Amino acid sequence: QVQLVESGGGLVQPGGSLRLSCAVSGSIFSINFMGWYRQAPGKEREFVARITDVGTTNYADSVKGRFTISRDNAKNTVSLRMNSLKPENTAVYYCIVFRLGINYWGQGTQVTVSS
Repeated sequence: QVQLVESGGGLVQPGGSLRLSCAVSGSIFSINFMGWYRQAPGKEREFVARITDVGTTNYADSVKGRFTISRDNAKNTVSLRMNSLKPENTAVYYCIVFRLGINYWGQGTQVTVSS
């Protein structure tokens, strides 16, 4: 089993920045990738970014150049730095870990971008 706990969400003005973190515990060996999804009100959950076990990163087109995903293997954490935030980035952000064919999800953290 894998447990995920997100932190770092909150309220930020348009153009501002936030950093989300996800602490991973439990059976952490053989993790293929770690990443982030988000779900805005009335919309389906969508991919934001991911990072593989060898450090390869992928981003949704809508966040390229503004968001940066990183991982700290020593601390078993994955982070998402979000810059130049827009109101349309308002959503619940979920951490995800893919391990041995199974997706594990965190409980989500709310990000609200509003003036």
